Amino acid sequence: MQTDLRQDALGLPSRSVLHTLARLVRQSPPSAGGTRLVAVDGRSGSGKSTLATDLSAELSAPLVRLDDLYEGWDGLPGVGDLLREWIAEPLAAGGQARWRPYRWDTATRDEWRTVPTSSVLVLEGCGAGSAALRDHLALLVWVEASADVRLRRLRGRPDWTGYRCHQARWAAAEQALLDRENTPGHADVVVHNDSTPATLTFPAPTPPTL
Repeated sequence: MQTDLRQDALGLPSRSVLHTLARLVRQSPPSAGGTRLVAVDGRSGSGKSTLATDLSAELSAPLVRLDDLYEGWDGLPGVGDLLREWIAEPLAAGGQARWRPYRWDTATRDEWRTVPTSSVLVLEGCGAGSAALRDHLALLVWVEASADVRLRRLRGRPDWTGYRCHQARWAAAEQALLDRENTPGHADVVVHNDSTPATLTFPAPTPPTL
């Protein structure tokens, strides 16, 4: 993403977060074949699902949710490789992305589903900005919220009763991934989503490890 675009976005406080992100996507070059691949990443309860839903609608773009790809509660570490193999590499080769939904109730995968061809594809979920995928991303959006805010939101969700016993396990997996890959530090845009309205920042590129 060009620096002047980032500065322009920061200079538009009256412009909504959604419209700013959509503008950044539209002005990005294709990153996987002819597709702009957009990752909306963040920890559970950060608000990334809502943002990704609204962004995909704004862009008239297909949306793939990683909840349908994780291989159960221990599936977070491997989701980046699945995204690269099933989504990014086929698109980069001029083919079509496809994926096999994971059935949490039976621990099996359904038949292949094809992602509609589009100039933009939005990926949503923790791990969407995995290192395995970053070379193919047009925009990596990290959605940030404090632990207290995230937990309060999770407790208010309809599925909290079923999720509650797995929450600590999943949070540990998220932390392990962040410790290993530093996804927020590689994000093009960070959405600070603790309160309304949300705000944006644009992190400096992470320096190489010497």
